[in-house]
Amino acid sequence: MRREEMVRKIRERSEPWDLAIIGGGATGMGVAVDAASRGLSVVLVEAHDFGKGTSSRSTKLVHGGVRYLEQGNVPLVMSALKERGLMRQNAPHLVHDLAFVVPNYSWWEAPFYGIGLKLYDMLAGKYGFGGSRLLSKEETLERLPALEPEELRGGVIYYDGQFDDARLLIHLAMTAADHGATLVNYCPATSLTRDAEGYVNGLTARDEESGEEFKLAAKIVVNATGVFTDTIRHMAEPEAEPLMVTSQGIHLVFERSFLKGDTALMVPKTSDGRVLFVIPWHGHAVAGTTDTPVEGPSLEPRPLEEEIEFVLETAARFFARPPTRADVLAVYVGLRPLVKGDGKTSALSRDHVIHVDTSGLLTITGGKWTTYRHMAEDCVDHAITLGKLPDAGCVTKNLRIHGHMDDSAELGSLQVYGSDARKIRALAEADAALGARLHPALPYIAAEVVWAVREEMARTVEDVLARHTRALFLNAKAAIAMAEPVARLMATELGRDENWISAQVKEFTELAQQYRVV
Repeated sequence: MRREEMVRKIRERSEPWDLAIIGGGATGMGVAVDAASRGLSVVLVEAHDFGKGTSSRSTKLVHGGVRYLEQGNVPLVMSALKERGLMRQNAPHLVHDLAFVVPNYSWWEAPFYGIGLKLYDMLAGKYGFGGSRLLSKEETLERLPALEPEELRGGVIYYDGQFDDARLLIHLAMTAADHGATLVNYCPATSLTRDAEGYVNGLTARDEESGEEFKLAAKIVVNATGVFTDTIRHMAEPEAEPLMVTSQGIHLVFERSFLKGDTALMVPKTSDGRVLFVIPWHGHAVAGTTDTPVEGPSLEPRPLEEEIEFVLETAARFFARPPTRADVLAVYVGLRPLVKGDGKTSALSRDHVIHVDTSGLLTITGGKWTTYRHMAEDCVDHAITLGKLPDAGCVTKNLRIHGHMDDSAELGSLQVYGSDARKIRALAEADAALGARLHPALPYIAAEVVWAVREEMARTVEDVLARHTRALFLNAKAAIAMAEPVARLMATELGRDENWISAQVKEFTELAQQYRVV
């Protein structure tokens, strides 16, 4: 997947694309995979790096949503549980089972949560990840040795899924490219074009690297820009009623010793109406999340002081050794694309919405990572009808995602690359310098940087350290120390000079300070 080739394909195409997609997050990339695998011609443009926004900032869970069950949204839970099973089937190198324990400190919690989680199991049906059951106090502490034992009565164990969101997104991009889609990052859509009757019939985009302007004719334009949905809709209809409200959630990252073991903690009720998770992820412990309404979307949302305190205080109630600010290795913030409704943002539905403006612009928004495939299928079905496109059926239920490997555990820290890991190992074996670790606190090696630039369209130090590896999200201080060696490796690959290296290191260091809690 090489950017130069993608740009060339755009430059050389003369006839309209079947679909032009704006937005390279989970939703847009899902649509690209679905449409391309049906044989449609697809172009996707993304203003920044793929997954720069919400799609790389999730709680890292593939789940039906226990909270939605409590809200009574059984259809959404059933759909998400089915999709959870399909994600594990189609990307086993990235999606795996994870045990969760709900600790019980009151007499009523075991029967109450036990019954709810039995229903969760039942709704999963053949897509289940394992049965829930009640645990004694001893079994609960065996699973979660770091729990506060005082007044603990026992717990309930259940199973859900976990993944690496940015890595899955990159592999979806590679899957779309494998099926003929053309994808370009750092290429924002600048306007929508219209036919004689006023219907949207394409878009203009600008390559940020060269400044070149492109005009992309398309039978259907899909707006899949998440929290930025209304920005694109207003390009088509400046007076359009806003569709979105935005809320943010933060996550704090600690050393794995805070959790110990391989089991996640789930606190089903917090003061802001959400659940709190503390989960093992890439050798660390991730705690979150919050639900804070924000004015509007931003590219780099910042954690609020009260959010940091809320997660620390809530976690402290459950751990024998309460985490403190000094223990936080990184904080990351994600925005939720919520479709307008009444009441608290935590109560808004995570169902997706497909909206067709009078201009013919097709918008898909809402939803969540777990249901990305189903959302894409729905969107492409609508696009086929609207654009009078060839009516091919969806094939993604059983479509293997790029890198698919049934057993990738032996790959160690390269497991997330699946079948690509052997190519990265080959790079490291051919040049000893590429086998060197970039920082003692994290497992990443130099060969991963070279691979990200050559094969995954990484263009900046941030791309590599935030998404192609997860260094920034795991340990901001270590990521800052890695910035210069990463910039030098990238400069060699991209033909950049010392000025570029200095600028990249400075830019990344400034950004990474936002991921630190001081």
